[in-house]
Amino acid sequence: MTPQFRHAVLVAGFLLLAGFPPVAAAAADPNKVLRIASNDITSLDPQQPTDLYSTRVATSIFEGLYQFDYFATPARVVPNTAEAMPEVTDAGRTWTIRLRKGIVFADDPVFKGHRRELVAADFVYSITRALDPNLRGGGIPALTDLIVGARPVVDAARRPGGRLDYDAPIEGLRALDRHTLQIKLVSADYTLLDRLAGLTLMAVAREAVEAAGSDVMNRPVGTGPYRLGEWRKGSRVVLEANPSYRGLRFPETDDSRHRALVEGMRGKSLPQIGRIEISIIEESQPELLAFLQGDLDWMALTGDDTVRVMENGRLKPEFLSKGIVHLRFGAPTLTFTYFNLDDPVVGGYSNAQVALRRAIAMGFNVDEMIRVLYAGNALPANQLLPPGVAGHDPSVPPRSLYDPAGARALLDRFGFRDVDGDGYRETPEGKPLTVVRGTLPESWYREADTLWKKNMDAIGVRMQVNQQTFAELLNLARAGKLPMFNLGYRSLEPSGYQILQTLWGRESRVTNPSGFKRHDYDAAYETFVRTPSGPERIALARRMSEISQVYMPMILHTYGIGNVLHYPWLLGYWPSQFGAAWKYADIDLARKPRLRK
Repeated sequence: MTPQFRHAVLVAGFLLLAGFPPVAAAAADPNKVLRIASNDITSLDPQQPTDLYSTRVATSIFEGLYQFDYFATPARVVPNTAEAMPEVTDAGRTWTIRLRKGIVFADDPVFKGHRRELVAADFVYSITRALDPNLRGGGIPALTDLIVGARPVVDAARRPGGRLDYDAPIEGLRALDRHTLQIKLVSADYTLLDRLAGLTLMAVAREAVEAAGSDVMNRPVGTGPYRLGEWRKGSRVVLEANPSYRGLRFPETDDSRHRALVEGMRGKSLPQIGRIEISIIEESQPELLAFLQGDLDWMALTGDDTVRVMENGRLKPEFLSKGIVHLRFGAPTLTFTYFNLDDPVVGGYSNAQVALRRAIAMGFNVDEMIRVLYAGNALPANQLLPPGVAGHDPSVPPRSLYDPAGARALLDRFGFRDVDGDGYRETPEGKPLTVVRGTLPESWYREADTLWKKNMDAIGVRMQVNQQTFAELLNLARAGKLPMFNLGYRSLEPSGYQILQTLWGRESRVTNPSGFKRHDYDAAYETFVRTPSGPERIALARRMSEISQVYMPMILHTYGIGNVLHYPWLLGYWPSQFGAAWKYADIDLARKPRLRK
């Protein structure tokens, strides 16, 4: 930490908050424990995100300037740590944001017993850190080019042995005073507001990051409603209510569907839940068993679990009798299988290489996947952006590419033939053709592996699997060493830019695992982010989908239909598409034991 920054912290951060509005005492009841399950997490560093499960936990610990309204449909951005919506001037290129006063970070030894106030300099540091190309995420190229003066600072850090100079001034990123942040853009970008509500631009304290060092992904210190109490990797994560957190009220809405929910929570100071216990359960069947035994308060149904508890779209009587609540909703998710375009077998841009990927896509039966693996709770994906985000084009009919006869004809046409008569094709050069796909040691993936093998055998393509843990597969993917792997993205913001940037050529493999690079796609993406929501943006998203389907860097599989179960003692919960949920929830302690007897 430089002397200049240390002085700024002493002046702007380590104040005893004299003259500030009082920070509300924590309302959370330690006896109110929310018990849920999740896949394992890997990082609680907002500038080094890894996966959806980690993101869900991290967003309870950290906060951004803005957040997504809990109820609004379509989604909209509202202030969080900001005092109001940004003041946007200079034709969209200058954003001035004023912070709420008196917000503090959770207690941590690095603060030496003082209350550490959140100030504008923290967002300067956090946004700069999000651009760092040497962190696990590889930076944010789009934001680097967008903020005036950021590119030279980031490029200097890319040199051999280089490190980002966090004290180097960036013209477009300044703290005008302790509570005023100014961002200057090279050109207008209508996704910036969504970014300011997202995890990667949430606030961290520089001294906490530097004190944690290489352990920063395991030692989160934020201003959010919860703080990390315990993290036993592969076993459980415990969040405890942050006693330094300001109080808040349950959101209001004019939507009549939520009237009873709002009335039931009105007047409560939040958060109410004092402890969140997250059991790491990788398999859906044990999770469902734990839920039905009353050991979990909430769960999201997946695959065959839906068949076990539902009949004709409704909960079976034995579950209704327990008072279990079922919520069904469209989820802005996309599942797909990506191809590593640098792989010698499935990669490349030649006609034959593209034909191989297209034939594999045409040979895979997505409709059967939906029926067998999702129990009908999904729709075939027909474009990159799912329903529920602003760039989705509802005029495009949902359909899959499945056409095994066409796949066989395409492979024949480009020279992939069975030369030795063993039932499997060779390459046009006469070499053995084996396609390798990453998979996990879980029952769902074993069923998926069976479906893939059956479908690929039908078109004469030999497929092998590389079975690893999710974390190991992610590392292989980011190193460019995994030929194929199926992933899922949930749009974390309503514009959909995060899904579209997974094929943007300037992104690292953390975001763009296929390594796809096409100038026409990149041009469409860069125009998309500078275009306000409306027909023109939808047309650009459709254009990107068309380009992706020509070169086939990924096979689009499904859009999600979500099914959530919870017990009636969980109050205030709504499956918000983009807004946080747990800080608004409550547990009815009186009702919980009575119903569980």
